[in-house]
Amino acid sequence: MRLASQSALVALATAGHAAVISPSRTSSVPEYFQTSFGPWAGPTEAGAPPFLAQTNPAPFGNPTYIPNTPVVTDVPIPGRSDGAEIFKLMGNLSPYMPNPSGFGVNEYPLPAGANITQMHMIHRHGSRYPTTGNAVASLQDRVSELLQGGARFKGDLEFLNSWRYELGKEELTALGRQQLFDSGVLNWFNYGRLYDPSKPLIARTTSQVRMLQSAENWLNGFFGPDWTKNVTLEVLIEATGFNNSLAGDKQCVNSNNDRSSAGDTASSEWQKIYLKNATERFRRSMTGHANWTVDDTYNAQTMCPYETVGLGYSSFCSLFTYEEWLGFEYSLDLSYYGSNSFGSPTGRAVGVGYVEELVARLQRHFPHPAEGSVAINETLDDSATTFPLDQSLYLDFSHDTDIMSMLTAMGLTQFAQFLPISGPPDDQQLIVSHIVPFAGRFNIEVIKAPQPVRAKRPQNAHASAYESGEETTYVHMLMNQRTIPLGRSLKECGDRDDGWCELQTFVSALKENIPKAKFDESCYGNYSVPAYGDITDGAI
Repeated sequence: MRLASQSALVALATAGHAAVISPSRTSSVPEYFQTSFGPWAGPTEAGAPPFLAQTNPAPFGNPTYIPNTPVVTDVPIPGRSDGAEIFKLMGNLSPYMPNPSGFGVNEYPLPAGANITQMHMIHRHGSRYPTTGNAVASLQDRVSELLQGGARFKGDLEFLNSWRYELGKEELTALGRQQLFDSGVLNWFNYGRLYDPSKPLIARTTSQVRMLQSAENWLNGFFGPDWTKNVTLEVLIEATGFNNSLAGDKQCVNSNNDRSSAGDTASSEWQKIYLKNATERFRRSMTGHANWTVDDTYNAQTMCPYETVGLGYSSFCSLFTYEEWLGFEYSLDLSYYGSNSFGSPTGRAVGVGYVEELVARLQRHFPHPAEGSVAINETLDDSATTFPLDQSLYLDFSHDTDIMSMLTAMGLTQFAQFLPISGPPDDQQLIVSHIVPFAGRFNIEVIKAPQPVRAKRPQNAHASAYESGEETTYVHMLMNQRTIPLGRSLKECGDRDDGWCELQTFVSALKENIPKAKFDESCYGNYSVPAYGDITDGAI
């Protein structure tokens, strides 16, 4: 384990007191090449930090400003209706977007007098190149093999005769860096006033390159280029055998073997169904005796999102119909449901460490996991230096599969609906692109209200949202800027219009869900490999 900065936390200058900066007398760099603020920088004054999460009267209206996107996503797709966009159908490979349809509950502003006092964020890294061993990288060898065997591509596939694989590996693309920077800016507007300059923060990420890049770009967006004056970045080792709640799969053996592979098996079966016509179409666009398979077609389809976020445009995108892109999304939904969520025997266990930490932070004490069920780093989580308990902002960075498991470990059964291999069910809830797209995140707000807030919000804007009673503290959870209705999964929270849950009720519900992970048995048990559909509650 290492800290990004081993020095003591650096306090900001007190507001209103300027720091005197003298020109260096020993620097060999000419003055005109020095970029630090010098004696001629001119006067500045910081404005008040924003607090849109609390003050916005319309939390999720229509966008009034749509920035230019640096990548080409307006691709002509056969069968696409007006307004439909395939880049919202790419599961975990989708570029970031707010959830387009919500989670079944309306968005409400805070009632007058209520205050957000704390925010807990867990954030996925931004758009990246393929990971090591990803099958998509094998497509060039496959195409070369066919060409060397005498095959030639024609029609829409003609570009493959000269196509080359040009993607990197593992790290963020430029778009990924932008996504995290933009998210930092967005979260500053929403929660900037929660930051106390007299108390620099500890934020956490993992040691993988893209995780460090993501945290640093987000913090740059939130605080600006001098973010190291505001926060110390704690870097948790992400490697097999190291306890790390932000990468729980590394300490859960059975999450990395066949016992947690049912989702991938189900996805492969679905690919044979929805890509049958596409595979035949590809074969008709080849000459020679090419043995083009469904796996080849799926790799070609997967190349579309990867090339788009890495190179800005991909010729592979328009090779598939809109219906086939709907099928692509569902292939990833099946994979995540069966390998990382309620359909996996390790679905809860991989994410339960973060839930233990969340409960501890909400109650302001160090985590106390059950004997023999350690899903956290007990050394780091038992020190106020590395696991502070008095922050108003908790900022953590993790991976898509881990975040999916965290939601499972919380017991958010809204996403436990079984997904059949034959095709999407009605009212499908677990849609990966809505939950963990590139740069996906959830924010948990702690809200103090002077009185209980009515479960049924008044329709009259002038009517009070309060009922009689004492001060009450609530939890409001957002996933990609849309509210998760906590009562739909945690029945103790009740059926509320706003999806909120009373804090103590929420904490009690999480505590009840922690042992359901069966951490030791699920992660280290020598049980038979479950078939897809055998597991429905995220644990063995």
